[in-house]
Amino acid sequence: MNTYQQLSDMINALEESLQTHDLWLAQKPSNDALSSAEPFAVDTLSFIQWLQFLFLPRIKQICQETAELPKVCSIAPMAEEYFKSNQIDGDTIISKLIKIDQLISNA
Repeated sequence: MNTYQQLSDMINALEESLQTHDLWLAQKPSNDALSSAEPFAVDTLSFIQWLQFLFLPRIKQICQETAELPKVCSIAPMAEEYFKSNQIDGDTIISKLIKIDQLISNA
C-alpha cells in the first residue's frame, strides 16, 4: 500500500474516532475564522475545529491529488495540550495523530 493510501486510511480512522468521541462538529466556522494565518488558527478556531475543517480536508486533497506532502508534521503535541487543558480523554485520537505525524514526516 502506498503512502497516500495509508494516509487516507488513517485520516478516515481519525474522522471515525472524532465522531465516536462526540467531537465531530456539525456547524462549519465562518470563512473569516477559517482564513486565519496563525498556526493551527489559534486566534479563531478551537483545535478540533482546525483539525476537522482545515487539516483533514487539506490532507484528503493532498492524497487525492498525490501532491507533495509536508516535510514535517507535528499535530499530536498540539492535540495533547488541547485535550489536557480541556480535561478530555483524547488518547485514541492522539495515538492516531502520532501515526499520521510519523507517516508524513518519514515519507
